[in-house]
Amino acid sequence: MSEEKTRGELLKKELFLERKHAGEQFSGKQMELADQFCEDYKTFLDESKTEREAVASAVAILEKEGYTPFDPSRKYEAGEKLYYNNRGKALIFATMGRKPLAEGVKILVSHIDSPRLDLKPNPLYEDKEIALFKTHYYGGIKKYQWTAIPLALHGVIALKNGETITVKIGDNEEEPVFCVTDLLPHLSKDQNSRPLKDGIKGEELNVLVGSLPFKDDKVSQKVKLNILNLLHEKYGIVEEDFLSADLTMVPAFRARDIGFDRSMIGAYGHDDKVCAYTSMRAALEVQDPAYTVVTVFADREEIGSMGNTGLNSDFVRFFIEDLAAPHGIAGRTVLSRSKCLSADVNAAFDPTFPDAVEKNNIAYMNHGVVITKYTGAGGKSGTSEAPAEFMAEVRKALDDAGVVWQTGELGKVDQGGGGTVAQYVAHMNVEVVDVGVPMLSMHAPFELVAKTDVYETYRAFLAYISL
Repeated sequence: MSEEKTRGELLKKELFLERKHAGEQFSGKQMELADQFCEDYKTFLDESKTEREAVASAVAILEKEGYTPFDPSRKYEAGEKLYYNNRGKALIFATMGRKPLAEGVKILVSHIDSPRLDLKPNPLYEDKEIALFKTHYYGGIKKYQWTAIPLALHGVIALKNGETITVKIGDNEEEPVFCVTDLLPHLSKDQNSRPLKDGIKGEELNVLVGSLPFKDDKVSQKVKLNILNLLHEKYGIVEEDFLSADLTMVPAFRARDIGFDRSMIGAYGHDDKVCAYTSMRAALEVQDPAYTVVTVFADREEIGSMGNTGLNSDFVRFFIEDLAAPHGIAGRTVLSRSKCLSADVNAAFDPTFPDAVEKNNIAYMNHGVVITKYTGAGGKSGTSEAPAEFMAEVRKALDDAGVVWQTGELGKVDQGGGGTVAQYVAHMNVEVVDVGVPMLSMHAPFELVAKTDVYETYRAFLAYISL
């Protein structure tokens, strides 16, 4: 017979905030569903290493599910499905709800760009019979992490005749890969004396692409010529065509299970395609929604959301205005009554580096989706901060659906921090809160997430848009 609980024990259970590991709460069936969900996610991730590829992968899925290109002249009715492809680098798709647009819409927004090495406009050069690409890193990276790992070349080249050539080399086992070299330890005395952030400098992120010469004693830069000739034979391009190209170096490895228990996924680009994929799956699954569900895949978040495919532009506002106009409703009316889950990853507690975080306000792996009231840095700089009322609404939605969730901040107050697209959503007078997946090794070429957290993030989106 169990002993009767003391008053203190009962009070503690009633009053304390206690979060349990998802693995202790999941049934065998739930774990099986999470595993299968993540297998599909890994496939999407491997096919979507750049924002262009993520849009293309998503559009293919959407069209199979009955979504059609957005026609701003049409008055869309409940149940109809549509998508808007913004320049092949950002995407909006919507499922029309039963309630009129004048009552607002529910928005799920994430970003599909990730830190990487972009090629400079004039990238190819030869030095001492070695051919290399000059790069300009994109987003916040630790530069030393990008040396001595296999890299793949992804992107497009736009020719003057209007043709666009897709480039994708290095992902398949039979294809060559590329790499940034590093200095051997025996000769690294001077390099080792640099601060860690300067161990590899930006101008040292040069990608090795070849070493064999073109056999002709009448010409110089024979290795460079050989590389250009190979590219010309394969793609029909000349050196000048690099000036109108979007080419990037990304890690060549595929998404893999991590740990003896296969409980985690290691991959490039979790930030933030894990939130994009989970929100898409939720949007596809919701049936007969009360409110119109608008899902946004944004570009350029890692560099401040600038540009016409980033959330700091007006493409989402314009879409809402065009969607609302045939209904005789002003876009601003729709937006002012709309609510948004801004989906981006958050830092998970790393026992190797405990001093960077405040343990009571950091997310933990396998404790579910993270709800973040505010992001930003220092004195809440760069945050929109969700109001208490909206936090309560989200809490109730997740609890009612039995979703495993937690709260989290991005490290200690004075340690650093980071922002999300939530501030740009809030700028449109939309109620917004940050949600997402806790992550280890964020912005590294190989990031880690827990499968249970991925699955619960999907369930969180589904729970909220189903109301």
